[in-house]
Amino acid sequence: MNGILNICKPVGSTSFDVVSTIRKLISERRVGHAGTLDPMASGVLPICFGQGTRIIEFLQEASKVYRAHIELGTATDTYDASGKIIMQGDYSSISREQLGKALKSFCGAILQTPPMFSAVKYNGQRLYSLARKGISVKRKSRPVTIHNLTLTNFNPPLLTLEVECGRGTYIRSLANDLGEMLGCGAHLFELNRLSYGPFDIGDAISLTLFEIAVINNVWQHHVYPMDSVLRHWQTAVVSEEQEQLIINGSGIDVSGITAVAGTDNRRLAYSKKGNLLAILIFNTEKGHWQPQKVFV
Repeated sequence: MNGILNICKPVGSTSFDVVSTIRKLISERRVGHAGTLDPMASGVLPICFGQGTRIIEFLQEASKVYRAHIELGTATDTYDASGKIIMQGDYSSISREQLGKALKSFCGAILQTPPMFSAVKYNGQRLYSLARKGISVKRKSRPVTIHNLTLTNFNPPLLTLEVECGRGTYIRSLANDLGEMLGCGAHLFELNRLSYGPFDIGDAISLTLFEIAVINNVWQHHVYPMDSVLRHWQTAVVSEEQEQLIINGSGIDVSGITAVAGTDNRRLAYSKKGNLLAILIFNTEKGHWQPQKVFV
């Protein structure tokens, strides 16, 4: 069986802990997650298994929505509540209006510096490995996109944000940068991922309930098909002859779908039986659709 599970990761577990648990429960070696959640964070964690692991790279492009609880007045070395306090400041004069103006500067396409305590690599080593040794290095800022940033509650020193963002965004960095802008320091106190692409927290299943579903042999009811995250692409049903060409890695001509310049020219190919056969990408040099990933 191949597909995706919408798991609600609990606080305290790493994303790999969840992968390891699922791997044992369903007796499947090929299991992976899309979009790491820190141990202190909870919420939607898509778990792909079987051939579903081959679409992780496309799922990672999907937008995510978080509920972030931030505490003003204290900055930490990890940018969250698990770290060591490195600065304290006065937040008493900060108004809701001042906070709103500061938040506007973080909307849209921005440059963000990853935390030292992160999985980003520096000269082949993870930053968190260096940070644990007391080593701090200069990190390159990276472009990220915050689509929407809404202040839902402000009760100093705590505030709550709902953040819709793209790939690579660190909510911890957002909290730290906000504290620096306000001059009082801040850190991420609590984080919950509400959605990830088509997956919503309201439909997510806990590990405890999933284990019960496995024991009762009904866990398959919680599986989403691989193409559930690819449905924004056009589709084509291919003939049996074209199916064989795709399986052999050969390109095909597909009537009814055309390549559009400047767009992500990928299409989903289905067999006549309705099974997802392949992801096709347009080969501009040869003028046909080439299989990028084949699912057999």
